Amino acid sequence: MKVAVSISHFVLLFLSVFQWVSAEVVYFSIVLTWEEKEVAGFTRDVILVNDSFPGPELRLVQGDDVIFDVKNECPFNVTVHFHGIDQKGTPWSDGVPGLSQRPIVSGTKFRYQWTADQYGSYFYHAHHRGQLEDGLYGAIYIEPANSVERPFSLLTTEEAELQAMIVAEKNTSPLILSDWRLLTSEQIWDAEEASGVDAYCANALLINGLGSVSCLPRAELDAISAIPNFQLILGNTTLTDIACFPPNNVPAEGDYPHDYSKLLPTMFEGCTASQSAHEVLTVNANDRYVSWDLISPAGILALTFSIDQHDMYVYAIDGRYIQPYLVNAINIPNANRFSVMVPLNQEPGDYTIRLITGDEQQQILNTTATMHYEGHSEFTGPSEPWIDLLGQNTTIDTIFYNESLVVPFPVVSPSATVDETYILNIQHYNASYLWTLGNSSFNLELEESQPLLFNQHAIPNDLIIRTKNGSWVDLIIQVDTPFQAAHPIHKHSNKHFAIGSGNGTFTWSSVEEAMQDIPESFNLINPPIKDTTAAPTSLTGPVWMVLRYQVVIPGAFLLHCHIQVHQSGGMALAILDGVDAWPRIPDAYLYDSGF
Repeated sequence: MKVAVSISHFVLLFLSVFQWVSAEVVYFSIVLTWEEKEVAGFTRDVILVNDSFPGPELRLVQGDDVIFDVKNECPFNVTVHFHGIDQKGTPWSDGVPGLSQRPIVSGTKFRYQWTADQYGSYFYHAHHRGQLEDGLYGAIYIEPANSVERPFSLLTTEEAELQAMIVAEKNTSPLILSDWRLLTSEQIWDAEEASGVDAYCANALLINGLGSVSCLPRAELDAISAIPNFQLILGNTTLTDIACFPPNNVPAEGDYPHDYSKLLPTMFEGCTASQSAHEVLTVNANDRYVSWDLISPAGILALTFSIDQHDMYVYAIDGRYIQPYLVNAINIPNANRFSVMVPLNQEPGDYTIRLITGDEQQQILNTTATMHYEGHSEFTGPSEPWIDLLGQNTTIDTIFYNESLVVPFPVVSPSATVDETYILNIQHYNASYLWTLGNSSFNLELEESQPLLFNQHAIPNDLIIRTKNGSWVDLIIQVDTPFQAAHPIHKHSNKHFAIGSGNGTFTWSSVEEAMQDIPESFNLINPPIKDTTAAPTSLTGPVWMVLRYQVVIPGAFLLHCHIQVHQSGGMALAILDGVDAWPRIPDAYLYDSGF
């Protein structure tokens, strides 16, 4: 294991500040429209980005200055957030209505400007109301500067192999892995308000926007319902025909009023299978390796990814290198990105790529794509899977991703002490579909407030945390509501260290105090560095996790669950980082739209 660098070097490494040979200004212009489009075999209104879904990829080189122009031709307001981009020196370009900007009104334009200080895989997506689930998302890839050390020498010392990995990374492609609903985000939100029900089910899974609706036979649904993990929640009932927990028999909904007659078809039941195009990814065995950036803009479900008969080396998470780690299946929480290096060492032919949910979630969904070896068809399958429909191993050799084995590259340690600690409770807020992240609920209408970046007192104080520049902060996320799938918590702006987690209630006043009793629950030597971390699943009782970060970028940033209906339902909190070094907002943003 590598020795951690000193804290004095932390900011230098954490912000990925390197010497670039040159930097370019990259212009990227998008037009947003609201149009009918067929997705997963069914037609609904979708936000198209330059007439496409998903949106076009933005490719950059570390150090580039980005000018990202948005023209909103949708009949409603929008914003665009750059997920994982730290916005160092440009907090007005974070894209969060009510925090960093006013919404982009229908028929107007807005200019985002930021510098690609970091390297790796990111994505842009809608951040107004529930529009993430309406299709506004696209990949961002930032090629590392030449001076950035790659981790591939930890896998091989053979020069040809090493060069093949470097070339594969340079040519890396995004795989956008998402769930999809047949209803628009506003239809879902209106139905939640009318029924009082948390809408936690999707209709299909997509790979690069392609996939179909599949319906499992009733006999198979009944067999899955009898599995102990499912029976614990379902009792004497069974999964619905879209393989989802029925809303009237889920303890996670809580003891709140519900009017199930206000639910819309396809929200929890009403499965009609479709036959639609699926993704084919062509590879060349002569390349030795292919690199893919697995990106999840999923609105609801965590997804598990696997390639039949192929290993994968995870070499970066959330845009930052780790010591490469061999796996066969990866569970990907909402909004995380995993960069994988795949050895092309199997008999040339076609192999199935599998995307599923799994047995610790509220629904069973799956889709597939095909990895096709270019110019070869000797092997025609069917290929042998590593995992089954429930995410269980089909062979004793299957290696599942385990975050406890992840080591950053290079290793960077957080501070051993912190200046501020906040315990933030996740629980229902007077209704099944409303939530807290702290002591109160972040009302969806606050997106229309004057931005906190312009006025630090524009919203109630119980929805705000204020920190000082340079300070170290612990965010202790306490999940009190039982029978919850993992909540993926995203911190806008700088990345955080995921330093610990556990079962039960966090009864200590600080991590320092907790470490006296349960030191095995924490890692302050080489913890993962991420921008989105999922809390543990809470099946029978409370759970907690701790995120530690240093305030290095002053501005108004959001902390929230990346399950879209949970964010819309108030599972969010405003963090005013560095209030003692508050940035001056350029007039172009303070009074207009950045132009």
